[in-house]
Amino acid sequence: MLENLQENKNSDIQKRLPYLGYAILILIALIVLRIWYFQVLKGNYYRELSENNRLRIIKILPPRGIIYDREGIPLVENIPSFDISLILEDIYKEGDTISRLAKLIGIPEEEIKKKIEVAKRKEPFQPVKIKEKTSWEEVAVIEARKVDMPGVFVEVEVTRNYLYGDLGAHLIGHLGRITPEQAELEEYFNFPRDSLIGQWGIEKSFDSALRGIPGERIIEVDALGREVKVLAEKESIPGDDIYLTLDLNTQKTAENALGKEAGAIVAIDPNNGGILAFSSRPSLDPNMFSKGTQKQYWTEMMNNPLHPLMNRVTQSQVPPGSTFKIVMAAAGLETGKITPSTEVNCQGSIHFGNRDFRCWKAGGHGRVSLHRAIVESCDVYFYELGKKLGIDVISKYAEAFGLGKITGVPLPSEKTGLVPSTEWKNRALGKPWFPGETLSVSIGQGYLLVTPLQMAQVSASIANDGIIYKPQVVKRINGKNGYIDLLPEGTKIQINNGTMKFLRDAMAGVVEEPGGTGHRARSTIAKIGGKTGTSQIIGMKERVKSENIPKRFRDHAWFVAFAPAENARIAVASFVEHGGHGGAASAPLAKRVIEEYIKTINKSQVASNK
Repeated sequence: MLENLQENKNSDIQKRLPYLGYAILILIALIVLRIWYFQVLKGNYYRELSENNRLRIIKILPPRGIIYDREGIPLVENIPSFDISLILEDIYKEGDTISRLAKLIGIPEEEIKKKIEVAKRKEPFQPVKIKEKTSWEEVAVIEARKVDMPGVFVEVEVTRNYLYGDLGAHLIGHLGRITPEQAELEEYFNFPRDSLIGQWGIEKSFDSALRGIPGERIIEVDALGREVKVLAEKESIPGDDIYLTLDLNTQKTAENALGKEAGAIVAIDPNNGGILAFSSRPSLDPNMFSKGTQKQYWTEMMNNPLHPLMNRVTQSQVPPGSTFKIVMAAAGLETGKITPSTEVNCQGSIHFGNRDFRCWKAGGHGRVSLHRAIVESCDVYFYELGKKLGIDVISKYAEAFGLGKITGVPLPSEKTGLVPSTEWKNRALGKPWFPGETLSVSIGQGYLLVTPLQMAQVSASIANDGIIYKPQVVKRINGKNGYIDLLPEGTKIQINNGTMKFLRDAMAGVVEEPGGTGHRARSTIAKIGGKTGTSQIIGMKERVKSENIPKRFRDHAWFVAFAPAENARIAVASFVEHGGHGGAASAPLAKRVIEEYIKTINKSQVASNK
């Protein structure tokens, strides 16, 4: 009996042995699989964690390139800034460290905790900035307590100081922290996530040249995160220096001329498209952005009814008023619809369709030729010319002068303006073009929209016999491989040189001749050619005496010009929002800018002849 029981038990064990073997094999396989997972699949991850417990890779940001004016005068400088940061993985007793740090640097604990919570969702072992632009006293306090607060340290960062404050701020631009969207771009992978990069203007458009290439230092640390020794170091490559086409004295004059008025003044060299002055007012202080956007300042700028964040040189889109008459004159002469001797009798208005189209001069100008129509800015003459040309011919010549499209200036968010046509209205509004609308466009009103930079181009192209240059803001880049000069890019308008000569003479008459609307731009330093313009905000029926019109309903004031009239060295567009008449509000401002630049080049010529 016992023998039978023993045999049965042995038989059961024999039957179960294979299952036990399978279980052992499965267990071994799981162990091997787990080892393979940790060693192969996750090997790099855990190796990095292990190395980071011993090593730190510290990025060395290069000094940013300096921005100079055309004569080599620095417009910005790099200055050191001290930030208090921490590395989460090196902190001992996080709560105690936060509490002590908050008391030492005067920041609420909750604010520090919020920054830490955000940082925990990012890469490990990366510094978290707790306080920027730290005072020397706070730096000394933190340095004296480094041993007691492992993981907390002082970072030295080079930041930007804009030497002339808000002068040329919309052109030069400003820096800002890398945004989450930018951090995902390949070009920023080698930069710390909170680096300062160009976010506007030249700083943004030429950021890749200005920012340089980061280096790195590999250090060994102990268990408390304290540096033991430097294992390797790779030097950073400084950013390239940039020389602008901007002339500092001319820029200062443009800024002072506008003063507290909202508007824009842009001056360009008609011989190469180089921007000499670029003023948009009101402006903003780029120093407020150089260490990250200051929330209060940003809110003030956003809520300011004068919109200082808008770059009026490239983003104001308004009707050009009577400055557009020079384009109309070119179209009329080139198509043969008129000749220089064609006359029109202006009696103060014309009747067309079911309405009267008035001239700005109530009693009319009498019989005028094209030259006098430009000099005195006769609306009736150009109403009649508009009827002869039609909107599509006007559109063709406006586009030839560079209107209705971006100029190509290397700055962000440039606006195109608008040149209307029959096709445009049908496509955009689903309506036909009405002949009466052509008359409004003929004097620079209606749907027609331009930017100050575009009108400066128009003026420059008349001064240089019809070459449209792409506006140039950078003259030279000085990098590790030496100087690189940026060459001008221009295209010729298919308009007869004789037409351009006629327009130059007429525009000189606007300033120099009796009855000229631009007489307030007359100068003893240089002969100026120009054209005034007044862009209406409200219609004739709503008009009352100008002194009773609230400023926000007053007309915009325009003046485009070039000088010297015989051999132009500068072309200007002056635009004052709600400034009233162009001859009174904008012409004197353009005169000041022109005179300053002419004086500058005259001094330069005298110096070079000695």
